[in-house]
This record gives sequence, C-alpha cells and structure tokens, in this order.
Amino acid sequence: MGNTRFPKDSLVVVATGAGAKMFRNTDKTGDVSLKSEGELEPKDLALEGPSGSYVPESSQQETDEATFSKQLAHHLYNRAHDGDYDHLVFVADPDTLGEVRPVLHQEVKDKIILELDKTLTNSPIDQIEKSLRAA
Repeated sequence: MGNTRFPKDSLVVVATGAGAKMFRNTDKTGDVSLKSEGELEPKDLALEGPSGSYVPESSQQETDEATFSKQLAHHLYNRAHDGDYDHLVFVADPDTLGEVRPVLHQEVKDKIILELDKTLTNSPIDQIEKSLRAA
C-alpha cells in the first residue's frame, strides 16, 4: 500500500471530461473498500460555458469537456459546503485534472487527500481500489 491513508467515508471521484463516478470508502482501517454512490453526467452543455478561458479553435468535444469540468467542480463544492464529506480522493485523466483544478473552490481543495492522474472510469471497483492503494 502507498503512503496515503483513506479515512472512512472519504469521497472518491473518478472522472473524465465526459462523466464522473462517485464512491464512498467504507473501510475503517485506512485501507480502501469502495461502495458506489452513483454517477454525475454532463447536463445542459449548450446552455453553460466552459471553465476558464475559451479558445475559439476548441472542438465541440473540448468545449463540452471543459463545461462538464465546471459542473463537476460546482457539484463537489455543493457537497463539501453541505458537509457531505471531509476527505476527497480525486482521480481523473490529466486533461480533466487540468480543467477542474483552476475552478475548484478552496473548500474543496482543502479536503483533497489524494489526486491521481489516471483514466479509471471504465475500470471495475477492484481495479480502482488497487490503483489507489499503489498511489
């Protein structure tokens, strides 16, 4: 196991620019045992703008991914502000990490215990747990 300890009830988010899966750590010993809490999918992408500065040469997919990153950051802030989690593990591909980081509220940043740049959204839970243990 890596050096990271995973407190019970930590929120684990596994994301790409096209969606995010939410998990809760149920292990009481500092190890990882994930339970699915559902998914967050992009909504109303045409009505919202992307996060950060907009580059006119961006493809529609890049714009949609940037917009979803903003939606994900907002979702994580609302959950943190409501006291839904004290510790956050954030796993995403490098592009999504780069999109989300600048728009995360400080309240969310303060709860991050591990940030992992991997694409694991299509991985089974046991593979996600294995990747987290190795981090």
